[in-house]
Amino acid sequence: MADVVVGLQWGDEAKGRFVDYLAKDYDIICRFQGGANAGHTIVVDGKKLILHLLPSGVIRPEKKNLITAGVLVDPEAFSKEVEQISSLSGSLQGRLFVDERATIVLPFHKEEDALEETSKGGVGSTKQGIAYAYRDLYQRLGIRIGDLFYPKTLLRKLKDITEFNNQIIAARFGHPPFDYKEIMDKLFEFSKFVNPYVVDGVEFIHKMESEGKRILFEGAQGALLDVIYGTYPYVTSSHTISSGALVFSGLPPQKIEKVYGVLKAYTTRVGKGPFPTEEKGEKGQLLREKGAEFGATTGRPRRCGWLDLILLRYTTMLNGVTNLVITKLDVLSGIDPIKVAVKYRVKEEILELPPPSSEKLELSEPIYVEKPGFTLSNNEQSYVDLPVTARNYVEFIEESLKLSINFISLGPEREKLLQKQI
Repeated sequence: MADVVVGLQWGDEAKGRFVDYLAKDYDIICRFQGGANAGHTIVVDGKKLILHLLPSGVIRPEKKNLITAGVLVDPEAFSKEVEQISSLSGSLQGRLFVDERATIVLPFHKEEDALEETSKGGVGSTKQGIAYAYRDLYQRLGIRIGDLFYPKTLLRKLKDITEFNNQIIAARFGHPPFDYKEIMDKLFEFSKFVNPYVVDGVEFIHKMESEGKRILFEGAQGALLDVIYGTYPYVTSSHTISSGALVFSGLPPQKIEKVYGVLKAYTTRVGKGPFPTEEKGEKGQLLREKGAEFGATTGRPRRCGWLDLILLRYTTMLNGVTNLVITKLDVLSGIDPIKVAVKYRVKEEILELPPPSSEKLELSEPIYVEKPGFTLSNNEQSYVDLPVTARNYVEFIEESLKLSINFISLGPEREKLLQKQI
């Protein structure tokens, strides 16, 4: 059986540290979508590690890790992370695997991303070429990991995809053409580097499951950035919701048991798009400073605001969440009162779920309730050690979402994660 960890907001919910914590109870950890546009930050023994492509389980030497077919592999990012983690915990060969169906991000994908973002103001892209690599995948032009080992076919495919992309960036931006032969040389070198990790991901994961191995899927970004169900068009280019784990790994639906939904004790988002509970003044700045809310991939300051239960009702429903995880509760320490959005008002209409369109979400005014603040001592070892008002805040969220919060994070370190109930 397999379990899934997904973010319930716009990403940056500290999923990586939770996956790192959970990984001790699983045999294999799978990253199922996205690319190097997402950063998962993990703190181990006081050392901060930021992973962009590798599953968060690679920090634990005894665990196996799979990059599934749904992930976009940036050769430069992949090589850098493998070398970084290998220097810390030994060779990753035999414990890191990459599905040969995974698509490769190529230089012109990144270039077009950067040019597009600059030219039209963009949607807040990280400029990692994600949308354009996925576009070429669905255009049936994509170069996949498995193509690297068939040089003659690769050269033909690479020429086709390069010509296609050169036409676009020349027409739109007057950009000089990329040389597919130069890219071929780099891919040849990468093929030698990645070769020890390549597997048939579907065969691999089904074999693991049939042997009774415990599988944990790790998503990147958050549910509100899903390409279909997020706040379109201010979204990423893949399926960030729990069912994406099935599509992108080849595991059938009946194999999923638990879905852990991770939410931050307040709300943040990076880039453009509607954000009903955003605080643009002192409160937002306070949350940003206390929560160190700067993007792990770009360093951009995150927009910050109060917890939004309307969005969370939607994303818990969308993901079939069975277990909740709340992170960064410590950031709210010392803030009084704490506001929580419970409904939206759009003119005379009251909404308990967010509207499908970003245009209407922009018009939605949050209806807040205020909860008493709390101050943490930094010595809390269990749920009962939390101040009563902190527990009341947690339990108010549980009652509102009709789900139990099983884990509470009071900081980025492994030991700062309290287990409430399971």
